[in-house]
Amino acid sequence: MLTKELLRVSRAGGGYHPQFVGEEHRDLAARVIGTYQGHVGEPREQLESALTDLERDAPDFKLVRGFAKLLEREATFETRAPLPPERARRAAFEAAESVGVVTESDRERALARAADRLAVDPPDVEASLYADLDDRQVLTDVAARYDPDSLCRQYDLSLAQTALFDATAVRITSDDPKSVISAVKRLRLMYEIERTGDGREIVVTGPTALFRRTRRYGTRFARLLRSVAKATEWRLVATIDDDGTDRQLVLTEADVTVPDHEPVTAVTFDSGVEADFAARFEALDLDWVLVREPEPLAAGAHVVIPDFAFDYRYADFRVYFEIMGFWTPEYVAKKLDRLGDLEDVELLVAVDESLGVGEVDDVDQLTETGDASAEVEARDHRAIPYSGTVRVKDVRDALRRYEDELVAESAADLPAELVPDEDVTTLAAVAADYGVSEDAIEDEPFPEHELVGRTLVRPGVLESLAGEIEAGMDLAAVETVLKEHGIDDTSAVLSRLGYRVEWDGLAGGTIRSR
Repeated sequence: MLTKELLRVSRAGGGYHPQFVGEEHRDLAARVIGTYQGHVGEPREQLESALTDLERDAPDFKLVRGFAKLLEREATFETRAPLPPERARRAAFEAAESVGVVTESDRERALARAADRLAVDPPDVEASLYADLDDRQVLTDVAARYDPDSLCRQYDLSLAQTALFDATAVRITSDDPKSVISAVKRLRLMYEIERTGDGREIVVTGPTALFRRTRRYGTRFARLLRSVAKATEWRLVATIDDDGTDRQLVLTEADVTVPDHEPVTAVTFDSGVEADFAARFEALDLDWVLVREPEPLAAGAHVVIPDFAFDYRYADFRVYFEIMGFWTPEYVAKKLDRLGDLEDVELLVAVDESLGVGEVDDVDQLTETGDASAEVEARDHRAIPYSGTVRVKDVRDALRRYEDELVAESAADLPAELVPDEDVTTLAAVAADYGVSEDAIEDEPFPEHELVGRTLVRPGVLESLAGEIEAGMDLAAVETVLKEHGIDDTSAVLSRLGYRVEWDGLAGGTIRSR
């Protein structure tokens, strides 16, 4: 993006048209690049003077400044001075106070005294005094990222992004809608999907539609254009709030393309909320399989694509999960209306309460408290409030409600008694044989086996082990005996037989009677 003061637009015909560059501006782009390259090793003030000279000959000084803004992000400026400027200033000001500087000769005496204290020459002190000011910093490098053509393409993209910062809503059609929707979700923007005769239209709420505009949301909103413009065919129609007047901005693939390189500055948003949640959830290895971006769900004339779905491993059952970032009361109400149109769908909704914007003036917009999560609960969707990060425990607790019912249904279909063929087996193995979770069989009767820890053992095996294991044996020898019988749960079996382990540091242990 460019800064707002560098925005170049035309309002001809009541529209809102960014003034993109053409072939006739390529030479100017080359001159701006050359100006930066030609001032490597010189102070910023000399570079700025040269750019000012260019502005006098340019058709629009904002164009020169726009090119320069993009190049400045590629430039490296450093403070070059014989001494650290702060140290030089401190010594000079202390010397000036003791001398009492009034005349030029007083100043020279103060610098000489400061130089003597710092063991340097007076010119070194003077050269260091203000070397860290912006206009005195030295241009040391300009990355060779842009040529005139790519600089013009990046300028057009940045100009369009700046114009979109003042949008109240954007309607997008694309030949690659999935990537656009993925970007919208990744940026955590407020959106909905409408079905049209030609396919799907993505409607994104812009930053100026909020009760109070936030720079953070506006930057995310503008950055969406980069993902949109990567498609081969696309069209974007935006409503722009132009100082209180609504104007229409239309962009297509003919206006903006994405340069080959990625932008220098990273998007200023926390893009890891969903990824962070997915990583932490999957690490728990629960009885639910996490599915990212499941299939679209028809909701009346609209389409809803939740962020995730949870598939239960032991039944054909799915729970959808939607993570809401920025929200307004209207957005929550509209979103819940869409979700309410979904039939026979189980849904959890997480609401980031730290990113809600605006205040509720109409109690009909939300519940009496104006709380988005309370409104979700009121609409019969399981609400999970969070702030910045979705807590896995909260989601796990919400899933337990479904899991308890599914476990009960699975247990009802089991035989009255479970009789595994093996002398030794595990609950996990038996559950897998019946296609249920371990929780479904944990309390079921096993008339021919005893449950020791998570292992099922016939009484005859336990009797045999009682004759093979005795106090004083080395723990490693005991583990070998147990493995011969197919038992891995050493501590549980030893406890059942009346033994404990007396540990000998890290070297091992000895079996003792309890």
